[in-house]
Amino acid sequence: MTFRAFARTILERGDRRFYGAGPTGFKRLMQRLGNPQNSYQIIHVAGTNGKGSVCYLCAEILKAAGYKTGLFISPHLHHITERIQINGHKISQADFKRLCKQVFAAEEKKLNFFEFITAVAFLYFAEKKVDWVVLETGLGGGKDPTNICKPAACVLSSIGLDHCHILGNTLSQIAREKAGIIKKNIPVFCPPLPPKVMQEICTITSKKHAPLYVIKQGQPFELAGIDWQKADTILQKGAARWRFHLLGEKQVQNACLVYQVCRTLNIPERAIKQGLARVRIPARFEIIHFGERTLILDGAHNPQAMENLMKFLQKSPWKKHLAVACGFMCDKDYPTMLRILNKQGWPVYIADPLSLRAATSREIKAALPRGMKIKYSGFPMDVLPRAFQKYQTVLVTGSFYLMSNVRNLLKYPVKR
Repeated sequence: MTFRAFARTILERGDRRFYGAGPTGFKRLMQRLGNPQNSYQIIHVAGTNGKGSVCYLCAEILKAAGYKTGLFISPHLHHITERIQINGHKISQADFKRLCKQVFAAEEKKLNFFEFITAVAFLYFAEKKVDWVVLETGLGGGKDPTNICKPAACVLSSIGLDHCHILGNTLSQIAREKAGIIKKNIPVFCPPLPPKVMQEICTITSKKHAPLYVIKQGQPFELAGIDWQKADTILQKGAARWRFHLLGEKQVQNACLVYQVCRTLNIPERAIKQGLARVRIPARFEIIHFGERTLILDGAHNPQAMENLMKFLQKSPWKKHLAVACGFMCDKDYPTMLRILNKQGWPVYIADPLSLRAATSREIKAALPRGMKIKYSGFPMDVLPRAFQKYQTVLVTGSFYLMSNVRNLLKYPVKR
């Protein structure tokens, strides 16, 4: 069996027919596998938006500090092996296949996709004797298979309305599920969050005697400026200026959050500075220049992320000559995202992400705000040529599946 076919058998477990083993069944599985997740120190990260950025930042800083660092993230853009990395290098196909077979042999009740990939990651990191692992949850927190871990720190990057059909229809319900990663006596870090969310978090941290650090912007970084050409944010820390190689409305807050996590864990400040300057994250305000043309890729896939992206773009040098190419998954709140886009007045091209979960053209058209006009392009490979015919700058957003489709067409842009 080719690796592509083998990976497809694992990915098929993402179908809703695969209910999985659940927290109890997954715990028994990990016991049979020797509890590899207890072999290293862990930073556990949950949240609605920003958790991927926080994970990449923590991993880059730990690597700069000299630690052998594992990173477990989702989703992947091109290859399933991207989800499991050590010091920026993804797991090899041979190691992935071998460890998958080990999990196959150990499972009793059939695991769902995320349980399966989590088990493979835990085994791989233990086998390679990493010092630290930065661990991103899946949809939730409390019932997430990653929650079997015993972390050194817990991070909540943000709480917003997303995956409501699974996590709950209110911020309080979602906050309770995300805050399920909080452990007894383990420090918890988060930015200032809505009052109802903070109430839930404070209640849980109090019951578990977990120290809570609420990190505001300015602790220690303020925004000093943006170097749009180099795609750098300039951070002000006291009298010093630091370069931060990420752009975005909330990335300064993420930098403050990660700084406090790492300092609490006794990571040297020099490593934090190096990590912030070196970090590269695909499809998070990723800028690609083609002569005079500019392509921006950002996987904003829920209303909160889309609102932040639009605010940030209004500060950019491209705001007056911009077209938007987007596509959505059917289980996302694309009606609200379309309303947010409509307020900007930019021309909008709709593409179908290559996924069975993609919202169809009929669904998109039924959700359009009154008076909103779109240009429907169908396949992702058609949308960019159409948009670039009239506009010098094109933003691609709305779904990480669409980011993957576009980056595949471009043969994975090199890191800036």
